[in-house]
Amino acid sequence: MKTLSMTLTGVLLATSAMIAPGLAYAQTAPVQQTPAQQAEPEAELPAADPETSLDEIVVLGRYIPEPNRASSEVAAFVTAEDLQRTGDSSAAAALTRVTGLSVVEGRFIYVRGLGERYSSALLNGSPLPSPEPLQRVVPLDLFPANVLDSVTVQKTYSANFPGEFGGGVIDLQTIDAPNEPFFSMQVGVGGNTETTGKKALTYYGSRTDFLGFDDGTRDLPGEIDLAFRSGNRIGSAAYTDRQLQQLGRSLINAPLRLLQREENPVDVGLEVSGGFSNETSLGTLGVIAVAGYDNSWQVREGFQENGGFDGGALVPLDSFTFASNQNDVQLNVLGGLSLSGMNHELKWTNFFVRNTTKEARSRIGSVFGAGGSIQRDDFTEWFVRQLYSTQLAGEHDFLDGALEFDWRAAYATTSRDAPYETQFGYAFNAAGNLSHRTGSGGNLIAFSELDDDVYSAGADVRYTLPLSDLREAVFSGGVAFLDNSRNSERRELQFTNGTALTQDQLESRVDYFTSDFNIGPNGLILTEITGQNGAAAYDGELQVNAAYVSVEAEILPLITTTVGVRYEQAEQSVSTRNLSGDLTPVLATRLEEEYFLPAFTATWNFAEDMQLRVGASQTIGRPQFRELAAQPYTDPESDRTFNGNPFLVDTEILNLDARYEWYFARQQFVTFGVFYKDLDKPVESTIVNTNDTTRQQSFINAPQAVIYGAEIEAKKYFEWPDSGSSFIANKRWLVQSNYTYSDSEVRVDAGDTVVSPGNTTAQPANFFIADGSRLQGQSKHVANLQLGWEDDTARSQATIIVNYVSERITARGAGAAGNREPDYLQDPGVFLDFVYRKDFTVADRDLGFALELRNLLGTEFDEYQELDGNKIRINNYDLGSSASVSLTARF
Repeated sequence: MKTLSMTLTGVLLATSAMIAPGLAYAQTAPVQQTPAQQAEPEAELPAADPETSLDEIVVLGRYIPEPNRASSEVAAFVTAEDLQRTGDSSAAAALTRVTGLSVVEGRFIYVRGLGERYSSALLNGSPLPSPEPLQRVVPLDLFPANVLDSVTVQKTYSANFPGEFGGGVIDLQTIDAPNEPFFSMQVGVGGNTETTGKKALTYYGSRTDFLGFDDGTRDLPGEIDLAFRSGNRIGSAAYTDRQLQQLGRSLINAPLRLLQREENPVDVGLEVSGGFSNETSLGTLGVIAVAGYDNSWQVREGFQENGGFDGGALVPLDSFTFASNQNDVQLNVLGGLSLSGMNHELKWTNFFVRNTTKEARSRIGSVFGAGGSIQRDDFTEWFVRQLYSTQLAGEHDFLDGALEFDWRAAYATTSRDAPYETQFGYAFNAAGNLSHRTGSGGNLIAFSELDDDVYSAGADVRYTLPLSDLREAVFSGGVAFLDNSRNSERRELQFTNGTALTQDQLESRVDYFTSDFNIGPNGLILTEITGQNGAAAYDGELQVNAAYVSVEAEILPLITTTVGVRYEQAEQSVSTRNLSGDLTPVLATRLEEEYFLPAFTATWNFAEDMQLRVGASQTIGRPQFRELAAQPYTDPESDRTFNGNPFLVDTEILNLDARYEWYFARQQFVTFGVFYKDLDKPVESTIVNTNDTTRQQSFINAPQAVIYGAEIEAKKYFEWPDSGSSFIANKRWLVQSNYTYSDSEVRVDAGDTVVSPGNTTAQPANFFIADGSRLQGQSKHVANLQLGWEDDTARSQATIIVNYVSERITARGAGAAGNREPDYLQDPGVFLDFVYRKDFTVADRDLGFALELRNLLGTEFDEYQELDGNKIRINNYDLGSSASVSLTARF
């Protein structure tokens, strides 16, 4: 038998010549090489070390991608290549292709059927705030694909990540400075079958709305601002008739209230990016910059209903048809500087995104709780979401790489500004004409603001200790700090005293109805109704101090284990404010908890390019600020009102995972995994009846739940060089698919209690939740399929993309045990997309063309209740099919 003697350094040099670096171990069996391996050049080996003699060298894991090799956890990685192939415009869209992930509202990611509250999102390892009223997790549609280098979804917990971990952690990595200088520009246009070229609702707004910025029209009037700051509620108790008249007339009228119809234009987008690296006396200086502008439209026309029991049958309590037109304008800028030397690297990354939504909508229908009357409501809205993040990070190597020290410090702030949320209601009068409704529910003008800030810092130390020539142990430790603060305020105004107006005035156009002539003591009187249904404002604070230690070692040959524990001390508080002293304060919430969160994973590399991973961990899920705040908020997506529950507590989660991985060729693999999670006191959303016809959605802690399932994924390339057809022979064909089956069960035993919103005493849990029901948000089936080809000769690529998500519960039905309404369900359905890309050269200039076709099957949005064949259309509308083309120039 031939004997090869090598030092550890020699082994590493030899294996680095393979397709992917691998660990080397002594084996008695000869090496079996594929033709591709035989074609690899041989590495020049150093002189033999007599102290180390190996019979044979077998390279294990030659095809395992570097991210999978570097991580000891069950994880999925979305690379820049994946982002280009699928053509997804945002991180949210790209993550729908990952095994076990689904997207909700186009913004929030559900991992393995667990809602967004059970996952955390990081930007380059730092936590982010959220501009969303209902979520503390940042919506991932704010991150355009052009600023991303990769996305990591880690599904098993490791102690270096935050303890708020249920479904997984999503780490967004922004692009770095390039080795070679570049500049590129992309322009694109698109449209939708339900939207583009159609006459749809809109309102004037301001002259600069198309830029995503208001020209000052929507600024809070100075008179109203002074009244808000005074602490006195706007009304006859604190203001004279003349003052109320001035306040009412100060509000902008026709530009922000009058609905019109206009033909929707095409969607447009523009992106520019560039970067370079230069050698300096201090090291390599890198610069990267990306900017983008996107202007898109979406028309929704469908049904909105509320259901309830009538003699045991599920019937609609109200039924509306609605039409909505939404214009989204997004601006994003990424800028980064880096300085890297032999053993050190510093990075400063700044990211800003602004998303503005201008929406006009109207609904008309029967309100059976009001005697079956026909009513109409018109809405005009303007929502501005902004996120800014700045991060300074460093990576340092000492002792020839044996000691590594990484650190990061970040500040991120988000805001949501919603000025002039306007609603005006109408009803048919005795003459059969539409007449303005005045008083409660007749009209509303709201101003709301939300600010959310996160200060965070962290440091990690890793020391590599050789255990032998072939094995080593990595000792890690670190600390982390997070301070998250949120402030939310909402002011609501209403015109009252409409009974003093004539019939002609009540039937007039909305801008005539609220004209200065009609505002006064003998007409419409401006009245503040802030906080009538709950607190008008709340302040949230979350402080987390954390430290962890872990050890990764190959104690036994071919088996790498990682054991760690994280300590977290957290204080979370939510206190509500009424903004005036005439209402009873709402109960505040304060949660103070300490946790030791253990994590264990083991990877067994039992065969060439095969490995088995297992993991177990204990993690937590904290209630979100909005879920704790007893402040009403109406969601414009569903027109449902949400109210928090100050009695919620943390969720404790046990996680168990196992996954088999086979990387049989470069970029080709098969994986199969199973998972199990036990949740103690998970947060569930439930519908609450406030009267016969009004519904609110709130939150409770279910006693216990389990979720379990299996995942399988495969990726395979095919090539037929001798097929006889140039179309087939010149291409590399791709088949990639994944499927996740999961099931869950909420367990409610006799004697289990919950504290519901509006109550201070515990109530039987089975009053709200049926034992054995599924977890909210969990879909039994999630599947993805990609079929495509790559042609290096023609410089083209085409991919057919299929995504399927089965129905999931969005909220628990209202009512008591034995008389509980069915749960609210959403059926996402099947989406079929096609993406084609081709590069070509014109006048020595590299250009790129892209064609994207989305939702070719015309799948609709469908949220409903159903019982005994009776279906209540909670929210139903057509999404339409979309098409876009873009051209990229590279300089």
